[in-house]
Amino acid sequence: MKKFRKILIGLVAIFVALVATACSNKKSASSQNYTPKSLKVQFVPSQSATKLQARAKPLEKMLSKRLGIPVHVSMSTDYNTVVEAMKSKKVDVGFLPPDGYVLAHKQNAADLLLQAERYGVKQPGGKQTKNLVRSYRSEILIKKGSKIKSWKDLKGKDISVQNPTSSSGYVFPVAELKEKGLDVTKKDHLATVTGDDQGVLNVLNGDADAAFVFEDARNTVIKDNPKIMSQVVPIYFTKPIPNDTISVVPNMSKPFRKKLAKAFIAIGKSKKGRKVIESIYSHEGYTYAKDSDFNIVRKYNKIVGSNKK
Repeated sequence: MKKFRKILIGLVAIFVALVATACSNKKSASSQNYTPKSLKVQFVPSQSATKLQARAKPLEKMLSKRLGIPVHVSMSTDYNTVVEAMKSKKVDVGFLPPDGYVLAHKQNAADLLLQAERYGVKQPGGKQTKNLVRSYRSEILIKKGSKIKSWKDLKGKDISVQNPTSSSGYVFPVAELKEKGLDVTKKDHLATVTGDDQGVLNVLNGDADAAFVFEDARNTVIKDNPKIMSQVVPIYFTKPIPNDTISVVPNMSKPFRKKLAKAFIAIGKSKKGRKVIESIYSHEGYTYAKDSDFNIVRKYNKIVGSNKK
């Protein structure tokens, strides 16, 4: 009788364990199969938030038509706000720059869905090509006639830079120059400005000896100053920087991810859709990419991060 009772208890214990495991697996599976009933998309302002909100508004109808659910577009104050919103599941989709995506992915707040395509830039001259590319570069600008001839001459100079989270306006040039032996954070005076156009103008007006900007930021002021290309010139280009991302919350289901990716790609290929995304971020379309494409961003972030230790 005792032997039978032990066997019975053992069988009950196994049954309870199996039930618990099944429930756990079911819960785990459900947490990885989130299908939005309404989609919340958030952007990081690259200009006036009000203007960007108005330009992005048409995406709601375009996406809703292709997905069959309501879509709500909103603006954040910066990419950290988008990351936090995705982490707390208040936002489903975030348009994140490379730096923002790397941070979000590390915090398990976002997975890569698509990468933006832009038109390439041809040097010398900084003219836009008709080729779609998945990356861009940072450049170092100086005034024509300056005694600065190469990056080696930048020691002790005044340099206009963007926010320390900017890949082209800070991270990439700072990291690459440090690898070459020049730590500009210690040997130069870095002044943070808002907007790459301001960096270009600071060099032109003599308020800075050099500027770290995206290639070719001179085009942002060419309408007001047609001679800018000959007055301000590049002396250095960084390695390619991955373009912006469309990122999604990690628990979004694979079927919905595929549907969403196809919707964004289709919008980028349509005449009306491309006009909208061009007005928001100068995107010309979207393509598939992989997380490892952003390893160079991770590497450079570590190099720049070591400056703060």
